Formats: sequence, structure tokens, C-alpha cells
Amino acid sequence: MEPNQFDFGMIGLGVMGSNLLLNMADHGFSVIGYDTNPEKTKLLETSATKNTTVKGVNSLEEMINALKRPRKLMMLVPAGNPVDSVISNLKPLLQKGDIIIDGGNSHYTDTLRRINELKDAGFHFMGVGISGGEEGARTGPSIMPGGDKEAYEEVAPILKAVAAKVMGEPCVDYLGRNAAGHYVKMVHNGIEYAIMQLISECYDLMDHGLQLSNEELHEVFKAWDSGEMQSYLLEITSIIFDKKDDMTSNYLVDMILDKAEAKGTGKWTSQEGFDLPMPVPNIDTAVMMRNLSSLIDERKEAHGLYHTSFRKIEIEKEELVQLLHDALYFATIISYAQGLAMLTTASAELNMDIPLPEVVKVWRGGCIIRSALLGNFKVAYKNPGLKNLLLDPEIAELLQQKEPAIQKVISLAAGNGYPAAGLMASLNYFNAYRRNHLPTNLIQAQRDFFGAHTYKRVDKGKTFHTEWD
Repeated sequence: MEPNQFDFGMIGLGVMGSNLLLNMADHGFSVIGYDTNPEKTKLLETSATKNTTVKGVNSLEEMINALKRPRKLMMLVPAGNPVDSVISNLKPLLQKGDIIIDGGNSHYTDTLRRINELKDAGFHFMGVGISGGEEGARTGPSIMPGGDKEAYEEVAPILKAVAAKVMGEPCVDYLGRNAAGHYVKMVHNGIEYAIMQLISECYDLMDHGLQLSNEELHEVFKAWDSGEMQSYLLEITSIIFDKKDDMTSNYLVDMILDKAEAKGTGKWTSQEGFDLPMPVPNIDTAVMMRNLSSLIDERKEAHGLYHTSFRKIEIEKEELVQLLHDALYFATIISYAQGLAMLTTASAELNMDIPLPEVVKVWRGGCIIRSALLGNFKVAYKNPGLKNLLLDPEIAELLQQKEPAIQKVISLAAGNGYPAAGLMASLNYFNAYRRNHLPTNLIQAQRDFFGAHTYKRVDKGKTFHTEWD
């Protein structure tokens, strides 16, 4: 193998790594991939499009020697220790000025540490969020780069070529300093958690509350996806309800255990929300409900203890379906608003300079949370001082139009025993955010009473303490 032959290298040839590398090759770049598994390197080569330059190797040193300088390579390996292990193996093989990209779902604090460590060693390091799954990696993902601006300029032509396109614009852009790329991806995944929870609640109310068949559910979500709420998650939900099980005569979704697992990014978003602090109750609720879903044996015991039954909701089918559509529309906007507000705050607090208009642009295509709503948000963020989507007049109008629907849905859910926690969290956040006065003055008085924590007055700028008894 001739040295300095390949444009880009990939470490880790799982589904995401191999498909992204093949995507690069399809766009005219010569690529080389490394994996310890010979079967994966062989599969990479056999899967390549005819007349593209693709090579798989099982020697890390061989891959490094084959790359053009400055070397550009990406790791797509599990987060945590595996990333540090790969970096440790790379450092003796690389030269100053080479570029290392972590394309996995690393925690942003790990990314920040690695940026500083590798900078001192003379290497460029970037944390890059990638969303779109297997299909996206192969045909066009959403890419969220952050960190080393000089390194981004070097790899930008490749990333722009392989990213999803919306109206000719690539869904990739430089998203800020330090660990901004992985922070944006973390929040993306938190929003993803929230919207998936909301969709599942609508499904529950139609499945048990209206007793709709899977065929009817397929048609409902298909119709929703073709309208003002068009999104990737609605699209795949429609497809899911149409899929039959290979082992039985049932629909596959009905054969799947009701225990939702998680890889941690939703929890990280929730934790970071508390640390900033920035309220993201839709994401918090989604994480909580996944945790609750794991308590299967306890839920079954409680089901028997409380004689729980699925209550049919006494309402016309068409009416509730429309109410749920509007409630989901409302709650989805709230989910995005919370996540984007978190990015606004984190950008300043963590010195990342995250450009919100570019974030919205990058999310419009390729990623799991892509939606027609991102077009509305792109317009809203033309206002550079916008702190929260709820403060945009056009978004406010949309929310006010849908507010009666979510109020009615929550009333029906609560009255009939359905745990619509995500929908409820959305309305509660909306109701609290638009209040010019909250009852938290009482909480502060209580804190001062039992702990001398002091309080501020509405009529004076000073801090006070009172001996209450």
C-alpha cells in the first residue's frame, strides 16, 4: 500500500462507521477503514460502490501510514474508555497537525478533556455529533461539529459532501468552541427522548382509549406525517404499525416488551439541565418514564392491586384524533423550545459560542428529530437575541391555537386513568413560563423560616431575613 494515498480514515467499522465511510467514497474521496475484526474490513470492501476507492485494514499503523497529511481520521467506537484507549494507541503513530475526530456519543466533559490533552501534544481534536442512524450514515446524516475551528476547515469539504441536504444546503456547520459538537448532539438526543415519549402517549390514548386497530393507527400517523407536523419520527411510527411479525400472525409492535432501554444521552441532558440550571421537564419526564417502564414486575403487581383496566374514552374517534394531533404539535414545540433554550444558556455558561440558527439548520435534515417545524424555528432565530422559542410572536400564535386541544386531551387522559406524563409536563411548563408571578415567594419564605436562607423583596433591592416566630 502506497503511503499518503487516502483522504480519510475510520476507526471502528460497525454499522455507522462503515456506512459513513462508504458515503464518503461515493462522493469521490479515497477512504480507508480499520477494525480488529477481519470480517468487518472485508465487508467494507465488498460493500463499496464500483469504481470507488475503499480499503479495509486490520493494522492501525498501516492505516495511519496510508493517510494523506494532515491525517484526517474519525473514531466511531463506544463512548468512555474505548475512546481513550484508541487515542492512546494513535498518539505514537501520528504527527503534529494531524486531526482526530470522535464521531460517537461521548459525554461533552470527556471531549473537553481530550481537546486540551491533545492540543498540548500538538494534535487537533474535534467532537462531532452524528445523527441519522444506519440509513443516514450511508445516504446523508446530520453532522454537528464543534471544537477546533482550524481542524473543521480542513474536514469541512468532506463533511459537507456527505451530509444530508435541505434545499441544497448541507446539514452540517461549525457549531461552536470546545465540546460544542457533542453538547449539541446530547441535547438533540434529549429532545428525541421527549418527542418519542409524546408519540407513545398519543398511541396509548388511541390504542386503548379509542380501541383503534393497528391498521387505523398506521393511517393516522401516516396522515399526521403528511401534514404540518411532518417528521422522521412520525414517518417511522406509521411504518411500525404496518409491520407484521415473522413468528406469529400478530403485528410486530404488539409482540415487543414494554420496557424502553436507553444509552444515557437523555439522562445526560436531564442532568445537565439541573446543573446549568435550565428547566427541561419534557426531557426529564421522558427519562423518568423509561426508568419506570423497567419496573415490569412491580407494575404487574400494582395492576392487580388497583384493578387497573383500560378505559374506553367516550368521544368521537375523529374528534380525539384531531385533539391528539394538535396536542402533539403543541408539546413537540415545547420540547424543542426547552432543548434550544438549554443550548442558549450552555453556550454562554460553558463558553462554547453555539450559533442557534446553525443548529436549527443542521437539524432540518438527516437527523432523528428532523421535522417541518424546524423551518418555523429557522425563521424565529433570525432574531439574534431570542432566548426561548416561546418568546417568538409567530411561535406563540401557533401554541395559542393548539392550547385548547392539549388542555382537553390532558383532562380526558387524567379522567380516564392514562399516564400522559409528557403531555402534562408540556402544558405545565407553558403555564409556568408565561406567568409573571409564581407561588415560589411562599417557598422562599418557608426556606427563610426554617433555614434563615433570606429572601429578596419586590420593593427593595436588598436581601432580608425575618424571625418568623
